[in-house]
Amino acid sequence: MGKKISVLVLAAFVLAGCDTLGQTAGLGALIGAGTASAVGGDPVSGALIGGGAGAACYATHTCP
Repeated sequence: MGKKISVLVLAAFVLAGCDTLGQTAGLGALIGAGTASAVGGDPVSGALIGGGAGAACYATHTCP
């Protein structure tokens, strides 16, 4: 559980440095794929979820 939380905190800090929608969605996809791989999940699903979350974060101005 601690490993998952560490990855999510790192993802939040990384996404905070993005300036455009493409950067935020792309970085979200990379982080999602990496996280899914780290916890034994499907990297493609992780990329889709991470990319969508990054885009939603950017669109709603809720990125940290």
